[in-house]
Amino acid sequence: MMNKRNFLLSLAATAGILVSASASLAADQVVRIGWLRGPNDITLAKSRGTLEKALGEKGIKVEWAGPFPAAAPAFEALNAGSIDITAGSSTSAIAALAAKIPLVVFAYQKMAAGAEGIVVKQQSGIASIKDLAGKKVAVNRGGTGEYLLMRGLETNGVDPKSVERVYLSPSDSGPSFTQGHVDAWATWDPFLTIAEKSYDGKVVANGDAIKSDNAVVLVASKDFATNKTDQLQLVFDVIKAENAWGLANKAEAGAIWAKEMNIPADLAAKIGENNAVPTTGVTEADVQQIGAIAEWYAKSGIIPVMPNVADGVVSLK
Repeated sequence: MMNKRNFLLSLAATAGILVSASASLAADQVVRIGWLRGPNDITLAKSRGTLEKALGEKGIKVEWAGPFPAAAPAFEALNAGSIDITAGSSTSAIAALAAKIPLVVFAYQKMAAGAEGIVVKQQSGIASIKDLAGKKVAVNRGGTGEYLLMRGLETNGVDPKSVERVYLSPSDSGPSFTQGHVDAWATWDPFLTIAEKSYDGKVVANGDAIKSDNAVVLVASKDFATNKTDQLQLVFDVIKAENAWGLANKAEAGAIWAKEMNIPADLAAKIGENNAVPTTGVTEADVQQIGAIAEWYAKSGIIPVMPNVADGVVSLK
């Protein structure tokens, strides 16, 4: 027969199990999204509250982390298990995969030509990429900036050893550019538009001139994509709806992005025009495109090894 003490101990143990199970269930119904202050679909969804509404109807809570200054620190947070989903460039995703960060790309958005490029000061005397020989160029290591510079040099037959890469975060590159510590800056929006409109800059080569194959990608942790595929699909459904809204309302999307990024409102129109471009699930052609960049990255010495790109992609509807 169970005495009073044993009964109370049993009751306490049962309560502990129920609390633990409840906490586990609650954790299972939370999607943690890391956002970058950038002109992407996640930023639109955050500003417009559409993710909270759609997922809330399914009993799923959205938790936001950030803003992150660039993809690299967001991917580190994903690697540490702090977030489940974030955005970045295909180039930064390749660097992350090469570093064995367990992520998968689930959405692909080819960047518009005007959304990335190499910018110099108006009075610099630099008229083309060929004039960068002997100059210093700010880039973010392993990301879009380094890709744009190296790809642009190759496209124009310039020896990469003749150009000094200055590795800086996007937040540090702006001051370095304005103060003349670097001669040029290889970057993307909103930084490109800011440099052009507010820092007396001129774009000497955009994405087309560089022959860039870069894209914005949305990524999830491999664990989340494997174990919560239904939740990832829900998020993607909202993202696709936000992208369709942005395509139909470029000026309004640009205004949202400008506000979220704390940049002057008069930059909104160009930001919207440059960055409201179609987002889709990852196709086989996209995988091949990412793979081609990864091969080029490895060949150029930007990453030490060629990652398994196919293993770093998940196909959603």
